Amino acid sequence: MEKKAHVAVFPFPFGSHPTALLHLVQRLAAAAPAVQFSYFNTTNSNQKVFSKMNLNGYDNIRSYNIDDGVPEGHVFSGNPVEAIELFIKATPLNFRKRLEELVEATGLKVTCLLTDAFLGFSADIAEEMGIPWVAFWTAGPTALSLHMYFDLIHRNLGLTGRTQNSEQTLDFLPGMSAIRASDLPEELQSLDKPDRPFSYLLQTMGLVVRRSSTVVLNSFDGIDPLVTADLKSKLKKVLNIGPFSLPPCQDQSGCLSWLDRHNAASVAYISFGSMLTPPPNELAALAEALEEKKVPYLWSFREDLKGHLLEGFFKRTSSRGKVVAWAPQSQILAHSSVGVFITHCGWNSMVESITGGVPMICRPFFGDQMINRRILADVWQIGIGLEGDVFAKAGTMNALDIVLSKENWNKMRENIGVFKESATKAVAPNGSSTENFKSFIDIVINISS
Repeated sequence: MEKKAHVAVFPFPFGSHPTALLHLVQRLAAAAPAVQFSYFNTTNSNQKVFSKMNLNGYDNIRSYNIDDGVPEGHVFSGNPVEAIELFIKATPLNFRKRLEELVEATGLKVTCLLTDAFLGFSADIAEEMGIPWVAFWTAGPTALSLHMYFDLIHRNLGLTGRTQNSEQTLDFLPGMSAIRASDLPEELQSLDKPDRPFSYLLQTMGLVVRRSSTVVLNSFDGIDPLVTADLKSKLKKVLNIGPFSLPPCQDQSGCLSWLDRHNAASVAYISFGSMLTPPPNELAALAEALEEKKVPYLWSFREDLKGHLLEGFFKRTSSRGKVVAWAPQSQILAHSSVGVFITHCGWNSMVESITGGVPMICRPFFGDQMINRRILADVWQIGIGLEGDVFAKAGTMNALDIVLSKENWNKMRENIGVFKESATKAVAPNGSSTENFKSFIDIVINISS
């Protein structure tokens, strides 16, 4: 019987991670139709992902639900990390069990493991099965490098909390001279704490990722060359395959036609990702600043529980504003009427803003977002941060004035243009990302022992 290539896919089921990995799997499935892809994810995450995407036309992708670790009848406290920690405690047994059930039921052995890099246990599973592990890193190269340098950071900074050595830079690391101790995510601020599963997961990942056969990133050559070169010297194989070209989404809320009615570079597009929105006092400050400055806005507002706080603002400004529960972000950022992106500064959003040519105002929350804010504001100069990294009325009005002023906007657009050109070249025929993706396909197809 001829051996068939079978790729088992494990996403980290929170935030934009599962959607990004499924988009990657769709690209692979289209390019390698003879390969079978099994996508394992929690029931709740699968429902969210497939409510926006479908697998019509992808006969070689199958999705499977796994246990999310949430006890029956569990009442959540409201802490967003709680669901993550319950999932981590159920992992990797939930993956192992479901994977074994699938192989036994189908007789189709797994030939490659493609997982979110967060899931470092994949190294052990792949090793036990004698197959390659490909790690997908959803953030930027700088964040990955910082996790890999965890021990050296602590030896140099002696961190025990965010307040200590906060202004000291990481100039002892390649390409990190602008990054400050205060920019580091909480997971890099303190030593291993097994009682804090998420921090422990990421600290472990920084060590384990070296065991992967390949690391793929939604990045492109030229965006961070010093850091990327250092990663390539420490990992077996690093493939920049971005920026991802996402399939056009149906604009059910009429965002694009609404933008068509506005002047060039006049609209503020606002979105803070799928995990968090600012607290009520900051939402109010942002709304007051937009209202006083009379800036047209398109706001992707996903949290129903907080939406009522701004009902009055939305009604008063309905003639120049639009609020939607979901928006086709990449298409919006490519629209000529969008002049600024007010964002949490997640990596995928930042890359989409670069490819759309839109300057940013950043309000980071956690993870790599503070790092991204530092790089785009101080190094690349394609956007700005907020004073204290929070929305206050005066500070937000000032930020809008700075970014939307003709001189500053043109300068930021010019700086973004350099990266946009690199991105365009990378995904062109024979471009670096295009060639790297071909190499990626070869890795997935190669089933020789």
